[in-house]
This record gives sequence, structure tokens and C-alpha cells, in this order.
Amino acid sequence: MKELRRILSFVRRAVEDYDMIEEGDRIAVGVSGGKDSLTLLAALAGLRRFYPKKFDLVGVTVDLGLPDMDFTPVEDFCRSLDVPFHREVTEISRVVFDTRKESNPCSLCAKMRRGALHAAAKAEGCSKVALGHHFDDAVETFLLNLFFEGRLGSFSPVTYLSQRDLTLIRPMIYAKEKDVAYFARHTALPVVQTTCPEDKATERTRMKELLKELEGRYPGLRHRIFGAMCRAELDGYKRTERLPE
Repeated sequence: MKELRRILSFVRRAVEDYDMIEEGDRIAVGVSGGKDSLTLLAALAGLRRFYPKKFDLVGVTVDLGLPDMDFTPVEDFCRSLDVPFHREVTEISRVVFDTRKESNPCSLCAKMRRGALHAAAKAEGCSKVALGHHFDDAVETFLLNLFFEGRLGSFSPVTYLSQRDLTLIRPMIYAKEKDVAYFARHTALPVVQTTCPEDKATERTRMKELLKELEGRYPGLRHRIFGAMCRAELDGYKRTERLPE
């Protein structure tokens, strides 16, 4: 389908530019149930069919224990792609909201969620974890670090975690959010709406809104910021002429 071909073109370029996949890799795809992670899963399942280096996939969902969240549609989607599914059941939401009563719950939740995902990946025999961060996420993270930490940086396309002996890869760094949203709408992805009380109330959401406003005044701003990150070879980004259009 044409919608998947566009996403696949971005994913394959990123995989090749950053040597994200090697022969025989077993990759855990972090599947939260959101549009980004489901799109990544579909793209990697599509790439697996023709990529010259053979690799296996496992869909891994970290269940935070939030009320009224059913991941059955995600499991069914994995089955339709011939991808094994693992649901890691946790009590992260209870710890964050009830036990710790965190005033800034997102930080602790993210840390615990990462730990659960990495442990589940290792238990599934995976050497790599694929995350659904895309082009817009990279730019937003750069500005969040600049605004709130006073440093130049973003997440890396490829990160090796020596303590876990795991490599994190982000194959969608060339895919824009609008392309991901278009794919999700036109393929009826089984998106699971989060019931987290902090959803849409984060600094990242506010940064997304600020970037949208600035992009309206200065068209192409996101592209120029991402290009600057690549030219500066910031946090593992590479100089390349093949940036998203």
C-alpha cells in the first residue's frame, strides 16, 4: 500500500544511514498502543519481508496498570503481522500515583517504563529495542533540552546500553509526525487511547504547540533545526543530504 511505502522509505533510509540492523538481530519493538509505535511495528514488519539482512521481531507492550486499557487489539495486530507479542504487566501507575504521589510523575514513570521494557526485551532474547520516536520528537527533545537544561542535545538514533547489553534504535527519525498520522488514519491502526491523567499536560505537549506556532511564522523551522543537529553531528546524528522532505 502506498501509505506504508512512504513510511518504509524513511525507515529504510534511517536503518541504512545508521547501521541499525544486522544479520540475525532479534528486535523488541516497544508498542505502547499509540500511533507512533504501531506505525513502527508495521514498518519493520514490512521491511523484514525484503531487507537483505534477516531479522526477527517481537512486539513488547509495558502495561502500566492504568484502568480501562485493553491491549487485545495490539496483540491481534501483532498476530496479523506474524510478530510474537509480549505484554509485560506492571504496577507502575500505582507506584507513581498512589504510593509515591509524585508531583512530577512523568519522570519516574518513564524511568520505570524503560526498565520494564528493557527487562522484557532481554527475557525475549532480544539484543535490540526499537522505539517509535520520529523526526518531530527529535526536534522537540532538542528544544526541551535547550530550554530546560541549557544544553544542546537530543536522543540518539542508536544508543548502546552497556549495563543491559542492549542497543536502542530509532528507525523513524526521518519520518515526520504528519506522515505517521496519515498512515494511522488511512490504515485504521488499532490505537489504544491512554487513560493516564497526565496525558496532554506535559512540557513536551507545550513544546509541540510552540513549535507549531513558530513553524507557522517561519516555514521549514523544524527541518532547519534537524539539519543543524546533523551538521553538528550532535549525539550521534550524521551529516547527510537525505533529510525528510
